[in-house]
Formats: sequence, C-alpha cells, structure tokens
Amino acid sequence: MIDLLTLPFRLFFGVLLGILILPFALLFLPFLLLRLILKATVALFVLPFVLLATLVGLVVAAIAVSLALLLPLLPFAFIAFCIWLITRRSPAATVIRG
Repeated sequence: MIDLLTLPFRLFFGVLLGILILPFALLFLPFLLLRLILKATVALFVLPFVLLATLVGLVVAAIAVSLALLLPLLPFAFIAFCIWLITRRSPAATVIRG
C-alpha cells in the first residue's frame, strides 16, 4: 500500500532526475558510439578466425567420436579381413564357369 501511496512522488523525482542527468548522458553518447564502432570492427575482424577454430574443433571432435565408437569393432573387422583373404586365395574362388 505504501508503494502505491508514494508512486506519484517517485515518478516526479524520477522524471526530474532524468531531466537533470540528460545533459551528462548526452556528453557520453559520442564515446558510447565510438565504443560500439570499435567493438563491431574488432568483431568483424575476429569472426572468421573464430569460425575457423570452431570448424576445426568440430572436425576433430567428430573424428574422436567416430574412433571411440569404431575402436571396439576393430577385432571383428580384422577377423573378417582374414576370412576374406583366405577365401579370396582359395582355388574354389578362382574357378570360372564355362
């Protein structure tokens, strides 16, 4: 209830202080614009390097995940390769029909 009772006074003093502080804010406006321009320039210069580093990181992570998932299958792949070598060299595999 006290907030509602003091609302007109807070609004009045808020607007009054806002008007009194406005010239000081206008003095800092060029510096804020300069800061914005400098930050935008630096961001445009650094952005390609950040994107390149992100791309390299994603490629390395994809390779690491694929190796982590396929490494347990390596013994089975070796056994399948050995069986393929044995059946490829056998005389039954080299018979030509006709």
